[in-house]
Amino acid sequence: MSYKVQLYQVRLFLMALARPPDMYDRAPEWDALARFATDRRPGATLGIVSGRRRQGKSFLLQSLCEATGGFYSDALEAEEPVALRRLGEQLTTFTGAPARLAFDSWTGAVDSLLDLGAEDRPVTVVLDEFPYLAQASPALPSLLQSALGPRTGRRLASRTRLILCGSALSFMGRLLSGDAPLRGRAGLDVVVQSFDYRQSADFWGLAHDPDLAFRVHSVVGGTPAYRREFVQDDTPSGPGDFGAWVVRAVLNPFVPLFREGRYLLAEEPNLRDRALYHSVLAVLADGHTSRGGIASRLERSSNELAHPLAVLEDTGFVTRSEDAFRKTRPVYRIAEPILRFYHAIMRPAWGELERPGRAGGVWARAQATFAAAVLGPHFEDVCRTWCARFADETTTGPGVREVRSGVLNDPKRRTTHEVDVVALGDRRDGRTRVLLFGEAKYGKVMGVGDLTRLEHVRNLLADRADFDAREARLACFSAAGFTDELRAADRAGRVLLVSLDRLYAGS
Repeated sequence: MSYKVQLYQVRLFLMALARPPDMYDRAPEWDALARFATDRRPGATLGIVSGRRRQGKSFLLQSLCEATGGFYSDALEAEEPVALRRLGEQLTTFTGAPARLAFDSWTGAVDSLLDLGAEDRPVTVVLDEFPYLAQASPALPSLLQSALGPRTGRRLASRTRLILCGSALSFMGRLLSGDAPLRGRAGLDVVVQSFDYRQSADFWGLAHDPDLAFRVHSVVGGTPAYRREFVQDDTPSGPGDFGAWVVRAVLNPFVPLFREGRYLLAEEPNLRDRALYHSVLAVLADGHTSRGGIASRLERSSNELAHPLAVLEDTGFVTRSEDAFRKTRPVYRIAEPILRFYHAIMRPAWGELERPGRAGGVWARAQATFAAAVLGPHFEDVCRTWCARFADETTTGPGVREVRSGVLNDPKRRTTHEVDVVALGDRRDGRTRVLLFGEAKYGKVMGVGDLTRLEHVRNLLADRADFDAREARLACFSAAGFTDELRAADRAGRVLLVSLDRLYAGS
């Protein structure tokens, strides 16, 4: 068969893999999966798909199998004989075999999966919730390594496109790392992330109202299932309905989202001492973001917190970033908004919230905490995301490498200055270029005093030998607005003003 004919067939196959109409976004993930599944080259190949629960991984892979005529198997928590028996039953149904397929070991099962691709076309094979299978059969990754060896006869004769999927991020992250058996075997590694704040606004149908979209995102983040399955498409009808929506959809003990903050940690097998991990998250939600600060609140040594913080980071519940100005002082933040909301608002009042009809009172009393512990930190996160992903170079300056927050010492005044948004560029002449300093305030109308403080911070950094901040832009981020004096400074080019509308629609 000529190369042109093969290319034509591949194009036809890819055209048949149009993204399902009921799938919101996920275009990059779908395209990567489609290319992997339709690769017609001989030889079985391996792909990895991971991501936290509720992000739509199974929906993606089920849709892929439907589009390609592939085989999908969802594993259960079960002993090896039960898992093999279930896989045999699923394969029997898929192949239409006259007798039930039975396996007494994973060796035979893996051979059968590779045999599915023995014809002259690629066949998608998905093993979903793979960590359950590996937990019951620890040798399974090594067996797959052997079966997918570069010179293994059965692999060479197969066009099976085997995809292993799992939600246990710590386990899935180790599949291809270090000296893991499958390192070097995979040709695809897709991490299905939560929707960002702009995607979430569109997904929830709130793109027309940035403030309402932001407040909803501060509670539920970008997890698709939290709109569909968990609250049955109940969305706030307008700004005045937000509080009532929180009461009926989030603080309601009869709605599944109510217990999500607890269940997320319970579903992660590496989090054994859940009381400790919940305590760490509670301290983070209270605004203590350094390891020393967390340790002090929990009355433990800083070294004792190293492991639980690393585990929370591995599982995707916590992010770790270096302080922009002090490299030995990492900053920890809760990555999943529903966990921050749970620990700031729900956990302290859990007993009362479990009693029907009490949510309204709890929510009314929690407004100050919601503003300080949820809206404020979340607004800072969104501002950093905007700088890193959506702002163009004419706004931030060319070559943004990363965006952090930082704490800068002020020796003369014997104080420190917290800077919410710091856009860093590449090093030049041994110095790190600072492209932008920003102050972010969700509920405050910002004025020229905020600009004066940023100018002072820039002057402080000018004395540092390791940074070049001479051309750094100054930015004020606010959802509440800006004074006329500050707007005049913006027109004069002294400061960049970023409103909520610009965060959601502009660059």
